[in-house]
Amino acid sequence: MRYVAAYLLATLGGNEQPTAIDIKKILGSVGIEADDSKLSKVISELKGKNVEEVISAGFTKISSVPGGVAVSAGVPGGSAAPDTAGAPAAAAEVKKEEKKEESDESEDDMGFGLFD
Repeated sequence: MRYVAAYLLATLGGNEQPTAIDIKKILGSVGIEADDSKLSKVISELKGKNVEEVISAGFTKISSVPGGVAVSAGVPGGSAAPDTAGAPAAAAEVKKEEKKEESDESEDDMGFGLFD
């Protein structure tokens, strides 16, 4: 993924056909050593292609992938609504836990603020 990201950064910078040297320079600027086999694979797959067209083609392909939404089965016996009597108590517990986490984080700042 990092090789594709570096390739896209190079194209956003105006280089329509980045070379391995260009991508290595981008990756090296953030301390990543490039693997030549993976780098050559990315370059060979994208060589001669317009990046915008590749991205738009990818969007059409990914639109057919399910989004992880759970499919619910029908409720047997014709029940109109599920039992949610314990839902308010569970929500209250979650809110209490969130407040505890926030207070723990603020104590760990060791007296330094963002703009000190």
